[in-house]
Amino acid sequence: MSDETSGAGSPRRSLRLGALAAALTATLALLCCTGGAGAFFLTELGGDSDDPLTNSMSGCSPDHKVPDVTGSMPRTFGYGERQMRNAAIIIKVGQDMKVPARGWVIAIATAIQESGLKNYANSTVPESLAIPHEAVGSDHDSVGLFQQRPGWGTVAQRMNPSYSARKFYEKLVKVPDWEKRSLTNAAQMVQISAFPDAYAKHEETASRIVDLLAGGAARTVRLPEGNVCDAASKGQIAASGWTAPIPGGVGSGFRTSQRPSHNGVDIAAPKGVLIRAASAGRVIVSRCDPDNAGRLTCDVDGWPNKGGCGWFVDILHAGGHITRYCHLVERPDVRVGQYVKAGQVIGKVGSSGNSSGPHLHFEVHVRSDRSSAGAIDPVPFMRERGAPLKGAA
Repeated sequence: MSDETSGAGSPRRSLRLGALAAALTATLALLCCTGGAGAFFLTELGGDSDDPLTNSMSGCSPDHKVPDVTGSMPRTFGYGERQMRNAAIIIKVGQDMKVPARGWVIAIATAIQESGLKNYANSTVPESLAIPHEAVGSDHDSVGLFQQRPGWGTVAQRMNPSYSARKFYEKLVKVPDWEKRSLTNAAQMVQISAFPDAYAKHEETASRIVDLLAGGAARTVRLPEGNVCDAASKGQIAASGWTAPIPGGVGSGFRTSQRPSHNGVDIAAPKGVLIRAASAGRVIVSRCDPDNAGRLTCDVDGWPNKGGCGWFVDILHAGGHITRYCHLVERPDVRVGQYVKAGQVIGKVGSSGNSSGPHLHFEVHVRSDRSSAGAIDPVPFMRERGAPLKGAA
């Protein structure tokens, strides 16, 4: 494998954070790290091949906007007014039931997969019922937004968007730890679908719909004292399904003029701080990255221009997103092939590899591409998902 190295960066600005920061200042001032591990492309990872959608919403209300299900609806994200109205109904039912916003994202993604947000009828629906619908399907005896079968209720009930959404939520909230599960896993526990992996590709669109119709709700974090916007960290999960991997301020940024090959950002933290999976997904790399001389020397602190990511982890998420976590202090806590929940601890901050001080080098890649061609700036990506990297503008 060919490793990319970014060279030493400019001195890090001192941070005044009390006695702890004073002790760390000398180390952080010299902090630098590798620009990425593995300049190669993995096509076997799967995931959506499309570019990630960019969240265009501004502002976020912790109390959420209540959609007007009777008013005019935007035609956007490839959906017409009637489909967006169905999405608004799904959100409104979730709000009325006091289901957290993460549930709305899961419900809408499920309905997108099952029906394209269209209220389906089929040959089992008696013409005498004359139930309003947007399409006619032929999937056995399944009807409605969630393609629910007879055990969920009568035909008339299942073709009522409010009823079908309520039945979905009633089963969802009974799934243990559903808010931290991957969207696919949570949805499958409710739907028992023949194609369980299909839900994941709609998570990004579902989050955008929730943000549009409910005032940025996909970027909120549910706390005992009330919802908080744009603050997912320390294992707290935004409704979008994302969290910041560690608390701490961003220092060296993404592909700066001084470090054009720096394919991620450096987040300052003392050695031993827990690193958490930024979102649910499957571990695709968990190992020691060789240095420039081809040596596996991750069990000792690194140094500038040594090369390599040290101990590192790559996780594949819904939509073909990949997150990378470099310079762990010791062998990661996760193994290749393991599925992890959002916020699950995957290792600890260290200084292995091309590094001159403890920190986390964090990358985000798109299109299932682990090479530098797939890397994007993590700062706006995480901010748009309600999990901003602390200290990032």
